[in-house]
Amino acid sequence: MGVNFNDHYHPLLLKQVPDGALVALDVGCGTGRFARLLAERGLEVEGVDADAGVIEAARAAGGGPRYRQVDVREAALPEGRYDFISCNASLHHMPFDTVLMLRKALAPGGVLAVLGLYPVRTATDFLCALPARTLLKGERLLSRRRHVAGSVHVPLVWPPPLTYAETRAESARLLPGSTLRRLLFWRYLLVYRA
Repeated sequence: MGVNFNDHYHPLLLKQVPDGALVALDVGCGTGRFARLLAERGLEVEGVDADAGVIEAARAAGGGPRYRQVDVREAALPEGRYDFISCNASLHHMPFDTVLMLRKALAPGGVLAVLGLYPVRTATDFLCALPARTLLKGERLLSRRRHVAGSVHVPLVWPPPLTYAETRAESARLLPGSTLRRLLFWRYLLVYRA
């Protein structure tokens, strides 16, 4: 029994889907878990990921979404098409200004929701990380008692290039009117409505 911190926030991301949304794009869809949740809500979903292996696994899982193995920056997204665009722990793998292309792909009233990561570098970051560290220790202890190997699933990721403060500044500059808030497990939620 492990913890996948990105999956933990799926319900929060689903709350960002605007009423009446019909078409969604899941950027960095991985094996398609979140894309399938969107499809279960009746949305037409396209999942994109640069990794061929995870796209193959997503297609094998089925569930309705269409998947493309492509770097989203090279995907030639149609302007104004998507009512909802999600980036679940994927934006830090590309330049932050990729959000400009995603913003153009939003339909009027559409929402871009980014579950992002930031590095712990400042005193504030450290204080905000304390509850997560406590939860991780508790999970490890429970897992040891249950004799579960590999108690916590922590995927290897490219270190997030932007601090939380830098992400806030870039969001304000590139996505005027967006909101940004810290979450547990070194995550943030960025929401922008077209």
